[in-house]
Amino acid sequence: MDEALATLGRTIADALGAAVTGYEVAHHELNIRGKASEVVSIMRFLRDDPRCLFACIIDVTAVDWPGREQRFEVVYHLLSPKHNCRVRVKADTDEVTPVPSIIDVFPGAGWFEREVYDLYGIVFTGHPDLRRLLTDYGFEGHPLRKDFPLTGFVEVRYDDELKRVVYNPVRLSQEFRNFDFLSPWEGTDYPLPGDEKAGKIGSGQGS
Repeated sequence: MDEALATLGRTIADALGAAVTGYEVAHHELNIRGKASEVVSIMRFLRDDPRCLFACIIDVTAVDWPGREQRFEVVYHLLSPKHNCRVRVKADTDEVTPVPSIIDVFPGAGWFEREVYDLYGIVFTGHPDLRRLLTDYGFEGHPLRKDFPLTGFVEVRYDDELKRVVYNPVRLSQEFRNFDFLSPWEGTDYPLPGDEKAGKIGSGQGS
């Protein structure tokens, strides 16, 4: 399986030339890295070429790497029902450089691109209706950026007295907890509130 995917990767890279900057097979999946400016031609080739026929778009998302010069990785997932395989295409961009929309190749990408714009702030040129999708009107910032405050900027609620939606600065009702990321089956190295009761009950049952 991996050998067939590697062969397909070479085929795609050879056919698209400079538009593809690399490929690899990892965890039995083919990953193609391409130039963001060429993403439309890459998608059209993957959809139409008989050796590919990736006719179904599964998702468009992004990854934020703040330490990189091009901090964002736009990630496309495609499926080929004909060949029963998947491909992942990655394209790098920064905070100010837009990425061409692939909506002319995959009309179903429209809402995915709106979601990426909403949550990461990546702009897709050529999108006919690039508005926020999940956050509210007037929302400040992009929640899935790594530098977005954990508490957000404002909270939105309906004020029953004013009979309208109001925006207020976020205030935490409790302090942050420090998670140690241990297995929940092993438990923590420190007692959690309420655990002292369990110890008393256990000792009482044993006596």
